[in-house]
Amino acid sequence: MQRPTRLIIPAKAGMTAEQRIATIMIKNNLATLKKLISEYEEKYHRKADSVRLLAVSKGQTIEKMTEAFEAGQLCFGENYLQEALEKMAVLSDKAIEWHFIGPIQSNKTRKIAELFSWVHSVDSLKIAKRLNDQRPSHLPPLNICIEVNVSEESTKSGVLPDDVISLAHDCLALPQLKLRGLMAIPAMLENFADQRREYHKLFSIWTMLYESGIPLDTLSMGMSNDFEAAIAEGSTIIRVGRGLFGDRS
Repeated sequence: MQRPTRLIIPAKAGMTAEQRIATIMIKNNLATLKKLISEYEEKYHRKADSVRLLAVSKGQTIEKMTEAFEAGQLCFGENYLQEALEKMAVLSDKAIEWHFIGPIQSNKTRKIAELFSWVHSVDSLKIAKRLNDQRPSHLPPLNICIEVNVSEESTKSGVLPDDVISLAHDCLALPQLKLRGLMAIPAMLENFADQRREYHKLFSIWTMLYESGIPLDTLSMGMSNDFEAAIAEGSTIIRVGRGLFGDRS
């Protein structure tokens, strides 16, 4: 009888067996996500490589983030400033593109303006002005997306659909910001058609702005449970945490 082969996972110094298994999981998950993105681009007649993956690292360990980075993931999204600052300090030697994707408090705008490349969650002129005024002049303009409350839920952040065009024009007048597009976190829905319907609302608003002459290129929408629907409706950045890292620590 042929002897069964053993799975040999290369060890890094100081890694536990659990950490070694997690290394394989993240690398495989990242490869699977990239393959799915490519398949959905083709399925929904999107241009190849038109959708980027943003790794949502909220609540994830430095070790998991490092594994994802070493597997080729460069863009990471954080929801909480203090957690992000701690990670930035440890990972300062890595060429990570940091995205802020959570609600923004006025007293947190300075560090966000100084340290992040992207902010996906601008939902008021007050926050936009603070980010603009506090963006260091030696850095390029801060890439921003306006967060839209497409489901119009009272518990959700984001500007209401009717107010997007006004805020967009206000942001265009701020020289230290670069308005790239729109972001949304719609209601959690299981049905694929319902997911597409919610994301189509954001695509329609984006199209209206673009056709009015506002030079947008980004739709930040889609998460672990619904990114196929988001890609079908024009997403250019999907934000995936659990689907890449597994459950949060």
